[in-house]
Amino acid sequence: MEQSVDIRELNERIKAESSFVDLLTIEMNKVIVGQKHLVEGLLIGLLSDGHILLEGVPGLAKTLAINTLATVVDADFSRIQFTPDLLPADLLGTMIYSQKNEEFVMKKGPIFTNFVLADEINRAPAKVQSALLEAMQERQVTIGDTTHKLEEPFLVMATQNPIEQEGTYPLPEAQVDRFMLKIVISYPQKEEEQMIIRHNLAQSFPKASSILKPDDIIRARKVVKDVYMDEKIEKYIVDIVFATRFPAKYSLEKYEEMISYGCSPRASISLSMAAKAYAFIKRRGYVIPEDVRAVCHDVLRHRIGLSYEAEANNITSIDVINDILNTVEVP
Repeated sequence: MEQSVDIRELNERIKAESSFVDLLTIEMNKVIVGQKHLVEGLLIGLLSDGHILLEGVPGLAKTLAINTLATVVDADFSRIQFTPDLLPADLLGTMIYSQKNEEFVMKKGPIFTNFVLADEINRAPAKVQSALLEAMQERQVTIGDTTHKLEEPFLVMATQNPIEQEGTYPLPEAQVDRFMLKIVISYPQKEEEQMIIRHNLAQSFPKASSILKPDDIIRARKVVKDVYMDEKIEKYIVDIVFATRFPAKYSLEKYEEMISYGCSPRASISLSMAAKAYAFIKRRGYVIPEDVRAVCHDVLRHRIGLSYEAEANNITSIDVINDILNTVEVP
């Protein structure tokens, strides 16, 4: 009985604390037409301190989305165009000799910001990708013999183009695993496209207003962690992740030969955090199975390794996730 009182109290607190979500969405929608899934994904990543990998053809407002988010949160934003000749120093910064002071001084790179857009991340070689990884995972950058902490909040949104594969360096599995969400975005609807034309042909392009400060996001993250998750939901998340590792135990024998490796414990952590952030966005103080199902595809799609047999049978990670969600018992 006492717990239900706590839940009610928590629900009220989450409702009050999450009031900015609607305002933030309204401001984003002034500039971004449609792409509800993308805006929601950005919010989940921001609230659960996770990075996002975006896949979509050029021209779907990927850059515009994160730029708008930076404006709404009144944070610093930098865009890095990844190319084959990029060097780690172009990303992180380097030591430069100052003749005036007769010493080496640190010249910070574009990574020292709140929101980083790594455009076409798979165009840069592995050493540049791994330089970005230290920043993503450790929230710090080492230049020379000094380690510099990165500012909070720190969000990396990397994009990759699914069409062109020439001159690209595919992201290694260990690297892809560090992205909390992989969001695949598609073309807008007819009405939305009409709206996009109007926006771009108007005398002035719509602008979003700053309604939040970075400190507000840091505070909201702490509140998201307070969202209540029942033990049954935890078990549900573990079952979903274990079904990717041992499909036969969940009556999914057909995937035994199709999955070369399942999801890591990082998937369980990300799924729990994303489900809490989703509940927060929906103004709820507790997680329900629908929250887990809503974020499951974006959290797991890049973490399941498929065998050649699966590719030969045109089976994708989304097919596997759908079957797992249909098979694993919902609490």
